Amino acid sequence: MQDIDYFQKALHEFNDGNWYGWKTHDSDGNKIPNADRMTYANIKVIKDGASIPSEADVNAKIQEIKDAETAATNKKASGKQKLKDLGLDDAEIKALTGA
Repeated sequence: MQDIDYFQKALHEFNDGNWYGWKTHDSDGNKIPNADRMTYANIKVIKDGASIPSEADVNAKIQEIKDAETAATNKKASGKQKLKDLGLDDAEIKALTGA
């Protein structure tokens, strides 16, 4: 998963989901190129009552999401190894887990 995907996943964790958009122009009125819009500096609030979380909070949430994905991957590998240790072969494990 690309970092931009983690960034957006993290933003969705704040303010009950779809609360933000991206600025199209900078403070001088210059158009922000699409490739440069999805950054912390270009977040804009589009939902009443929402507020922009601190950059540190967003970065912490990104790390939390990455850590959870790593833990899930590790648990899956550990579970497969435990099944092998019990004597199951790869075909049997695949039949049980689908992976």
